[in-house]
Amino acid sequence: MLNRFDRSFPTTGEAEVKYLDGDFRVLRPGAYVRCAVTGLPIPLEELKYWSVDLQEAYINPDAVLERHFLRARQQAR
Repeated sequence: MLNRFDRSFPTTGEAEVKYLDGDFRVLRPGAYVRCAVTGLPIPLEELKYWSVDLQEAYINPDAVLERHFLRARQQAR
């Protein structure tokens, strides 16, 4: 398994990532992951926001809040 500092993976395609507390592990090499809210690609070098519980990435803090409030509304139903 590769971690975020290992540069031996290819720089193209979508990566598969295991999100951990404060770090992530690359399971399938690639250059980016997709934001769970916007669908936009996030280069692994720029990945800062993710959910360990949901195992998904977010492009920015606004996307994190959007996902949080969307889940809260769904659970309230």
